[in-house]
Amino acid sequence: MSDLSKITNIDDLRVIAKRRVPKMFYDYADSGAWTEGTYRANESDFQKIKLRQRVAVNMEGRSLRTTMVGQETAMPVAIAPTGLTGMQHADGEILGARAAKAFGIPFTLSTMSICSLEDIAENTGRHPFWFQLYVMKDRDFIERLIERAKAANVTALQLTLDLQILGQRHKDIKNGLTAPPKPTIKNLINLATKPRWCMGMLGTKRRTFGNIAGHAKGVKDLSSLSSWTAEQFDPALSWADVEWIKKLWGGKLILKGIMDVEDARLAASSGADALIVSNHGGRQLDGAPSSIAALPAIVDAVGTEIEVWMDGGIRSGQDVLKARALGARGTLIGRSFLYGLGAFGQEGVTRALQIIQKELDITMAFCGRTNIDEVDSSILLPGTF
Repeated sequence: MSDLSKITNIDDLRVIAKRRVPKMFYDYADSGAWTEGTYRANESDFQKIKLRQRVAVNMEGRSLRTTMVGQETAMPVAIAPTGLTGMQHADGEILGARAAKAFGIPFTLSTMSICSLEDIAENTGRHPFWFQLYVMKDRDFIERLIERAKAANVTALQLTLDLQILGQRHKDIKNGLTAPPKPTIKNLINLATKPRWCMGMLGTKRRTFGNIAGHAKGVKDLSSLSSWTAEQFDPALSWADVEWIKKLWGGKLILKGIMDVEDARLAASSGADALIVSNHGGRQLDGAPSSIAALPAIVDAVGTEIEVWMDGGIRSGQDVLKARALGARGTLIGRSFLYGLGAFGQEGVTRALQIIQKELDITMAFCGRTNIDEVDSSILLPGTF
């Protein structure tokens, strides 16, 4: 019996990833800002929502297939953009994109990825994927980055709006987070306990921010890259910039980081194709509500004008079903994806998707539905959402 045959839930993957991924990179993925209250609420608030079990309902012919911004997906799930993914596992973004392609769901590459846009295109047969954009002060770089995304066959752009400044991520500071890790005694001792990770990194040339190094002006080495990224996130980002990027991009545009009804209305009026209810995984404003708690009001306000999706705290197919019941047309998974990647590479990502798909399918059936597009709040127990 293989290790993967024993993996029955996302937390199984998390435990293995924690054992195999260097501490600074595991902590980067599996932590939040300041007290981590919002980070924890993202997950725990799902548990408060209860499902209505139905019986003697024909459960045959079930389908999870749907669309997200017009793209057909095997289930209402996409892989979220996650920075430093190639530090969870060597060539991590390439492996994640391959797993998503084979499974039939969208993959989103982060601006702050280790593998570049060109890496993903070259290693997936130019299969369409999505790209997440941060707005930098260097607007020439942004224009070139968008042109590179078009050339790489990116079909939707996710513009992240909630990282004008960096949240208080205490673990990253204490761990001295860098990519690649600096050869300090503390890091070397930790790396000595991660032989699989080290062997993988020895076998790849991709060890820094592939979308930036060699492309941004003045960025030639790791020290200048670190300085550049710290200075380049633009605190002056505004809705005028959203309009500029929409015109520059010209394709499907998704706005990520919406947590307030007023901002949701602005997003809907911007002409974007979708918005993502997201608090950046609890990594920005600690004390903000969970994404699932913020979702219903935003759906009520703009759900007929723009596709509303959500991310944050999804650890099971049941969580996906609850989000769908509360009006989310789609969901994105970040940590659940990273746990699988860190644990077993591409096979681990596939296993995470299989787990979520099976849980989603079985739970939907128990709630008396056979088609994901027929799921609404009537499958939830009143008073729990």
